[in-house]
Amino acid sequence: MASACGVLGDGSKPVKVHHLIKAPENTPESVSFRESWDASKPVTVYKTPENLPDGTPCTAATVILRSKGCAWWWKSGCTFCGYFNDVRDDVSAEDMFSQWEFAKKNTNQFEDCGMVKVYTSGTFFEDRENPPEWQDLVLRETAQMGLHLVVEAQAQMCTPEKISWVAERHPGCTVAIGLEAYDDRVLRFHVNKGFTTKQWHSAVQMLRDNNLRVKTYLLFKPPFMSEGDALVHTTSWLTKVAPYSDEVSVNPMNIQKNTIVDRLFRNKEYRPPWLWSLVEMILRSHEHLGDDSCRIIVHPTAGGKIRGAHNCGECDSEVVAAIERYSVSGDTEEFSHLECSCKSHWRAEIENDNSFPMPLGFGTFRRGNPTDIVRAP
Repeated sequence: MASACGVLGDGSKPVKVHHLIKAPENTPESVSFRESWDASKPVTVYKTPENLPDGTPCTAATVILRSKGCAWWWKSGCTFCGYFNDVRDDVSAEDMFSQWEFAKKNTNQFEDCGMVKVYTSGTFFEDRENPPEWQDLVLRETAQMGLHLVVEAQAQMCTPEKISWVAERHPGCTVAIGLEAYDDRVLRFHVNKGFTTKQWHSAVQMLRDNNLRVKTYLLFKPPFMSEGDALVHTTSWLTKVAPYSDEVSVNPMNIQKNTIVDRLFRNKEYRPPWLWSLVEMILRSHEHLGDDSCRIIVHPTAGGKIRGAHNCGECDSEVVAAIERYSVSGDTEEFSHLECSCKSHWRAEIENDNSFPMPLGFGTFRRGNPTDIVRAP
């Protein structure tokens, strides 16, 4: 028989589960791995098709910088975000300038680009994360080049003084805020976001007051949520935040290393979203939004792979391509020709999730023979 001490604990100080799960990032091995990165070069630089705010097609350069890391990560961190794997604790101002010069050289001064997206694993204009003099240079240079600039921020990091400072240096740029869920309980218990919907509304108003564009990120299928609930909730969130946003980007969950979601995934307690769920969300929200001026973007990172949104494996590439095309065209006809036998498997899972009280859902492994999956213990 187990002792009372074994059941009730040994009297030691309680430790948060969140800290236990995130512990690998602070091991000597993890720190050594992060310090192996070249601080003078960005994480990546690449180009993609995009649309300017007026709808004109263009080429966008995406620059992901290797910074000190998100200020919220240093305190606690979101349950799904693994960007800390790409940061260095000792990145200097000189390193940040060097990374920016590398990005310009790599793209030949952003040749043929109409837009530049600058991401820093946190809030672009947060002084603890990024040197103010570097922020100033990026804002002024992109404005002088005539490039539309997109940067990211957390709602609680937006202050009237800083937003005004940004607007003065690059008028009309886009600030993207990772809201993730338009539900305070989900923000707190599923995502551990660090701010509330009220703070998001306050940040949006600051951006509007300074004539800056608003881009809102939503997360499809946060941890501890079934597929059916994710479809219902994210569709609802999308229709509610669209009136306050110029763009809404719905990001389907992808499993990033050393995160809480990674631990759940490896323990078979979480499955990334179905691609069919993303298609259904788009179709449902499109009916509600109609001709709303807000642009809807869905980009399945690692789409078709086991650690990203995926279907059975046979139809994945075709469905991902249709979703990507929709993000540029905004035309739901992109999905009219899609069909696969796994769609009935997806539909059954959604119906079960919405009919029975199973918090984590009925999701099973989707690759392989469906009969063998059902027979598996």
